[in-house]
Amino acid sequence: MSAALSEPVRQPVEGRAVVVRVPATSANLGPGFDTLGLALSVYDELVVTALPDDRLEIEVAGEGAGDVPRDASNLVVRSIAHAFEAAGRRMPGLRLEARNVIPHGRGMGSSGAAVVSGLLAAKGLLDGDVAFGDDRLLALATELEGHPDNVAPALFGGLTIAWMDENGPQHKKLLVHRGVAPLVFVPESTMSTKLARSLQPLQVPREDAVFNVSRSALLIAALTQSPELLLAATEDKLHQNYRAQAMPGTDILVRALRERGFAAVVSGAGPSVLVLADGPGQRLEAADVAARATDTPWEALMLAVDFKGGTVREYAEGST
Repeated sequence: MSAALSEPVRQPVEGRAVVVRVPATSANLGPGFDTLGLALSVYDELVVTALPDDRLEIEVAGEGAGDVPRDASNLVVRSIAHAFEAAGRRMPGLRLEARNVIPHGRGMGSSGAAVVSGLLAAKGLLDGDVAFGDDRLLALATELEGHPDNVAPALFGGLTIAWMDENGPQHKKLLVHRGVAPLVFVPESTMSTKLARSLQPLQVPREDAVFNVSRSALLIAALTQSPELLLAATEDKLHQNYRAQAMPGTDILVRALRERGFAAVVSGAGPSVLVLADGPGQRLEAADVAARATDTPWEALMLAVDFKGGTVREYAEGST
């Protein structure tokens, strides 16, 4: 058999359309800085159609409408282009129809969701020609995002442990105990991840590092087996105190909730606050505390853990 006959036939991309759905995420979870991430039941949806020419059409509804770039600098478009380049394929023209629900700049993984959305869209458009396995998707996502703690749960769902080694980014997905009930308090203000990271020292005391190692280990046990340990398990000395000056309202709310026994942490880089409640009933009590703790209005999102992660499927006209 000739080499030409043995090569797989490339599937045409133009005219294909896919639907992508990606969850919000919360990284760090207190002590697990740049390592732990949790997928949450808030979703961005995207319909991507490959066009027969080089046009780029972008429509954005919901979060970021009017602010999100509608040209080649759009993060979803850049992520699609990154995947096509990695696959050695020419990116076609694109029509993007985005319905964004994940709050932007609030520490709920909106940029990671955009990166994952683009990569999954490319995976769907290239299906039958180029295969994108989990390891490759995580590597491409980390190249774009800079670290894997948000993109890992966005891709795979559940609770993820992410780390880097000589082979690149790695992850382990864990199932969360059914008694864990997430609650996110979202303010109107935003926070720059770059600014938040700049507030942290390059070195920390040895006792603080040991403290966080112990709490991170305990947090895995609390989230997967023993939710009653969540308050102790979410203590942190590596990043939240250093960032408090830039988010005084967030700091006040976290302290108020923890003083009342709720496992409250800064969600990602903030300014949202994540509460890992031990059962749905505890969330109502936490919401009552938040309503009285600060003058800042907080939107309370009663959520579930997303166990599925990002998905992509072929688009059928009239259904999303």
